Amino acid sequence: MATQPVRPDNVGKSAAGSPAQAPQLGLHHRIDLDETLAALLADGVITEPDLRRVRADARTARGKLELHPLILVANLKLEDARDPGKPLSLEVLTQWLANRARLPYLKIDPMKIDVPAVTQVVSHAYALRYRILPVAVSQLQVVFATSEPFDTRWMADLGHILRRDIQRMVASPIDISRFLTEWWGVQRSIQRARDAKAEAGESSALLNFEQLVELGKTGELGVDDRHVVHIVDWLLQYAFEQRASDIHLEPRRDTSLIRFRIDGVMHKVFELPTPVMTAVTSRIKILGRMDVAEKRRPQDGRIKTRSPGGREVELRLSSMPTAFGEKIVMRIFDPDIVVKEFRQLGFTGDEEKTWREMVERPHGIVLVTGPTGSGKTTTLYSTLKVLATPDLNVCTVEDPIEMVSPEFNQMQVHNAIDLDFAAGVRTLMRQDPDIIMVGEIRDLETAQMAVQASLTGHLVLSTLHTNDAPSALTRLLDLGVPNYLLQSTLTGVVAQRLVRTLCAHCKVEVALDERGWAAMTHRWNLPLPEVSFGPKGCLECRKTGFQGRTGIYEMMRITAPLRALIQPDMDLARVSQTALAEGMRPLRVSAAAQVARGVTTLREVMNVLPPVE
Repeated sequence: MATQPVRPDNVGKSAAGSPAQAPQLGLHHRIDLDETLAALLADGVITEPDLRRVRADARTARGKLELHPLILVANLKLEDARDPGKPLSLEVLTQWLANRARLPYLKIDPMKIDVPAVTQVVSHAYALRYRILPVAVSQLQVVFATSEPFDTRWMADLGHILRRDIQRMVASPIDISRFLTEWWGVQRSIQRARDAKAEAGESSALLNFEQLVELGKTGELGVDDRHVVHIVDWLLQYAFEQRASDIHLEPRRDTSLIRFRIDGVMHKVFELPTPVMTAVTSRIKILGRMDVAEKRRPQDGRIKTRSPGGREVELRLSSMPTAFGEKIVMRIFDPDIVVKEFRQLGFTGDEEKTWREMVERPHGIVLVTGPTGSGKTTTLYSTLKVLATPDLNVCTVEDPIEMVSPEFNQMQVHNAIDLDFAAGVRTLMRQDPDIIMVGEIRDLETAQMAVQASLTGHLVLSTLHTNDAPSALTRLLDLGVPNYLLQSTLTGVVAQRLVRTLCAHCKVEVALDERGWAAMTHRWNLPLPEVSFGPKGCLECRKTGFQGRTGIYEMMRITAPLRALIQPDMDLARVSQTALAEGMRPLRVSAAAQVARGVTTLREVMNVLPPVE
């Protein structure tokens, strides 16, 4: 049974047991600026000039005295006197305060907090009064984050009412203030949406493809749906902040799930009552210009909005009917993440040189292969951004358009009106293109049109779903493309995968697993790296040890010996051997180089690559 929230009017003001005392900081009340500065000076964190500067700044700026003393100090961006050159950030100051109070320091990770549970512990008004934030709840204890570790007036009475042990940790005052607003606001919206059985509106205006959705505006919805609007806005902003690549809304019988994919790994982040999830789904479908009334067929849509930093972000939507409602997946395309420099993609110097030789030719077909989610789109868009100079006409045909870009002429596939990839390429060939990007070669007709475009003097970029580069040749032959046309048009094939990268802030040197290295570099006999790194976990990477992903590549240029092997009865093993002799480095060798450079780990690579046959 959920614990009833503690109201401010039923809690007295008696003091709890004494916390760890500090000579320069007060007891049983909030710390003030003079106490904080005196303690920082006594501990050698700031200098006397710094102290005078903070006091002068606080006196001259109106309203600043209402801020927490640590925020006032952090805003001046001083240097840490204990470690010259290191900034005295709010995080450093909060850790100092935790040490002063002899309490643990907590960097609040909202993805690890059970928000519905902690918001039931105390009322928002009471938590706001004492600047306390519940962060963990169990049958025996409740853990609170606070930025006022010496204000203990609330502890005894709250422990008596909750009948649980009260534990405290020190956290950033900005984080506490933010989550006090966000968590209770979202829970209030969920409760009111559930109580009112709010459902999103059934109509949506016919809007252009590039509509920019302004979060916080109801649009076609009525006033009663503002709670659902708030939930959706919070969800999108939260996903942007957490660097999620995908948002999954998964309906269940009673309680539905919200999960994010971050760096390729799924994380459960929230639960919603199923009726509220239905309303949230309808709101998202309206934003994505999807048919709200149609719940039996899969649909696609897209939303364009802004991230908290003001950047325009596109989301590609896909709905799927399930046993308990529609499952929605939103794939996030942040231009700063999707479009990168070649070195940021994970290319080595040799790989970048080989790739440029392939794509800077005036004609030919270049294929990027790999499973779904292996980064093919990022590679192609980043390449097109480089190639799309003002003197070239770059055209794409995609299903769907992953990210709208002003440098390209982009066409959306519409199978309902017989506008498929093949018809799209046929149309583009009449548009005087220099470079054509085909989203995917799925059938013989599309492959034939790509070949025809190449033969008539165009550079064609496209993707295939194969496990490695040599397999692309057999796949095209299986589709029915004549071998002599492949010999004439195919320039190169690149297979790729994505692996998580070690957090640069906390990776540590570890002993290399020699057996794992031997298994990964089977038949290549690569020397053991001098240094090997592994994950540790810190605040920057949310204690996972990994932050971001990078690519590993297998680049196969179609040289004369390989062209001679492209025959109807082609031996794939012989093609692979010839490609290796011609300079192709397999995925495992590329991955080994990333491990040797300390970018990733053996375990990460082995989780991504297929086992050695």
